[in-house]
Amino acid sequence: MYDVITIGSATKDIFLVSKHFQIIQSEQFATGYGECVAFGSKIEIEKAIMTTGGGGTNAAATFAQLGFKTAVITRIGDDSSGRDVLEDLKLAGVKTTLVQKIKDGQTGLGVQLTAKDGERSVLVNRGVSSSFSPKDIPWPKLKSKWIYMTSLAGNTALAARIAKHAKANNIKIAFNPGSKELKKGLRGMKSIMANLTLLNLNLEEAQLLAGSKTKEVDALCKKIGREGLTLIITDGPRGAYAHQNGETWFVRPSPTKGISRTGAGDAFGSGLVASLAKGNDIPHSLRVGVENAESIIQSYGAKIGILKKWPTKSRLTRYKVRKLS
Repeated sequence: MYDVITIGSATKDIFLVSKHFQIIQSEQFATGYGECVAFGSKIEIEKAIMTTGGGGTNAAATFAQLGFKTAVITRIGDDSSGRDVLEDLKLAGVKTTLVQKIKDGQTGLGVQLTAKDGERSVLVNRGVSSSFSPKDIPWPKLKSKWIYMTSLAGNTALAARIAKHAKANNIKIAFNPGSKELKKGLRGMKSIMANLTLLNLNLEEAQLLAGSKTKEVDALCKKIGREGLTLIITDGPRGAYAHQNGETWFVRPSPTKGISRTGAGDAFGSGLVASLAKGNDIPHSLRVGVENAESIIQSYGAKIGILKKWPTKSRLTRYKVRKLS
């Protein structure tokens, strides 16, 4: 039996870094800003880094490198990018026997256009990760102490079935959903959340799930939380919250500067769950999550900076945790 099985996407990631990517403010863009280059020109790239990503494989790498017997369920194509994903997983110590290789399929691709200030836009082709079905899950082999589930491309029925399987088999399950799942709201997610051990969201995702524009974490916790569920809400470099049975903790990151935030959310969530799986309490686990995230942002790529050993107690004391309620 595995310690952890992760479920989610796999991608080939390409990071393009150039001082010529210009950030321009304009109402023509959904976010109010555009990342632009001169049309018809040849743009010099200072760096081109090729690696692999995807929520399912990023989380798996954290668990495996921290000593857990780990497998991943994901979809890849029978192409060169799929072979790169498998190679990175094997290097991290992740078991790949549950990976679904789709004949004539294309592995997901993410191209990250990184400007001189570290901000980036992402061009995405999700490939075969754009759909998951029950046949992708080897149900008889879905046996572990923990399941760490990331986005299933909006297939909430499948996510609910996996969560129900976990509950029925005494498997703890963490879920880090994507926007396609969250857009269905609390009612659409009800059958999933009823069986979850932990729900991991960032602030914008929590607002989307709750159907609320409030940035008050306490209000979001009251609306989303339930008895027995550990709710995690991250707020980027401003910190992260954990809410459980009416109690809330907050951790503040260090002033560490990073060069790329890609994979930071996956690193935080998987680091925190890895610590909980080791038997640590929530304050300690919040610190481990931040340590893994801050290690990730020092490099381009969602796996390169993942912790390869447990951080020391003295290392973790630099992260201050406060109990808010």
